[in-house]
Amino acid sequence: MDQLFDTPEPDRAPGAAAPGAPLAARMRPETLDDVVGQQHLLGEGTALRTAIEQGAPHSMILFGPPGTGKTTIARLVARQGWGSATEGGREGAKPPYAFEELSAVQAGRAEVREVMKRAAERRRSGQGTVFFLDEIHRFNKAQQDALLPAVEDGTVLLIGATTENPYFEVNSALISRTRVYELRALEEADLVALLRRALDEELAPGGPPAGGPGGGTGHPGGGEVAVGDAVLAFLAARAGGDARTALNALELACETAMRGDAREVSMADAEDALQRKAVLYDRAGDKHYDYISAWIKSTRGSDPDASLYYLAVMIEGGEDARFIVRRMVILASEDIGNADPQALQVAIGAAHAVEHVGMPEAHYALAQAAVYLALAPKSDASGRALHAARAYVREHGALDPPTQMRSAAYPAAKALGRGVGYENPHRSDRRVNEQEHLPPGLEDLRFYAPDDAEAELRDRLERIRRARAR
Repeated sequence: MDQLFDTPEPDRAPGAAAPGAPLAARMRPETLDDVVGQQHLLGEGTALRTAIEQGAPHSMILFGPPGTGKTTIARLVARQGWGSATEGGREGAKPPYAFEELSAVQAGRAEVREVMKRAAERRRSGQGTVFFLDEIHRFNKAQQDALLPAVEDGTVLLIGATTENPYFEVNSALISRTRVYELRALEEADLVALLRRALDEELAPGGPPAGGPGGGTGHPGGGEVAVGDAVLAFLAARAGGDARTALNALELACETAMRGDAREVSMADAEDALQRKAVLYDRAGDKHYDYISAWIKSTRGSDPDASLYYLAVMIEGGEDARFIVRRMVILASEDIGNADPQALQVAIGAAHAVEHVGMPEAHYALAQAAVYLALAPKSDASGRALHAARAYVREHGALDPPTQMRSAAYPAAKALGRGVGYENPHRSDRRVNEQEHLPPGLEDLRFYAPDDAEAELRDRLERIRRARAR
């Protein structure tokens, strides 16, 4: 992880990128208004924004996917403090918060002790310290416990960042001394807006060479390279809600185009920058329906490879996983049914994974379900039976059930004959109710015809019907 401002230079505020830094670092917001997305946390009037603006932030744990602004928020806390220190002509004054940054992947207790030692020295001179600890969930219990005294007595203002649910990965003692804020993956529209801003501010035609004043990537000889809407949409869609990925891919795509003397960034340049092929997939158009149709037909046709292929196309195209898994649940009953009742449980399990785990990790559950559904025996006998029953009812109407089948759960029901004469199969030696259940006159009506895939059910039904016929 880049340590951009562990010891800020006097003329550069915390958060400011060094010359020649990657585009994502140069585009790091300098004010809360520059932040893209996360309006549920940083919108006007929210508790976190108010605390930062008033110079009264608190220790917190920021939880969310990569590239959603965890580091940015931490640096804005320090930057906001820097701005208040230079008001009133006090130029050159120390910022109220020094900024210390460590990654729990690489740091140990010794490094943390050094941070605490420096923070204690600053505190004696009237300066606070923001301690940003990335991947805080990587610290074990003892390492996390070592942070508690400094957080409790105010030696540091701790900002922990994690991609894992902190309620499972961070000690409850540390959780109780901090506020937990969940960041969300950025929407594609937010990422497109961010990429356009990067083009205007950092990648403008004729900009300074890389590493020069202003930190522009540079266009050799002041040449211009255009980036079309389709490329921006592709980068935004395929970045997975990660601003860092989208920005750095845009920069690399521009550099690739310029090295080839191109006047426009091609889709191939963007694909190369992301190392992912563009999937022409319109979630609101024909392809949305075409690919789910192809998936359904391939899975119904017991072809796991085709099922996985179309599933991959939909995932790579950014299809809503909830839409996919709803079709899995439907297919489990419509096309497999009682040939393998477990198929419905597998599909429902995948649906739960999508809701409770989310993407991208839930793609494992989707793959498991797709393969199981494809290889399961197929039967639509239940669905065909219901269609036939509904068609009969629509044509002939609904007759009252036999008196013994009707409810006797209300007062005076038995006086009306309701439920009288009902034979409970649990009281029968053969465990089969030999009574007629259909309305009078419909005794020979048949809808359900089990096929070979439901041979066990077919044999059981034949035995039951023979018993009733006796």
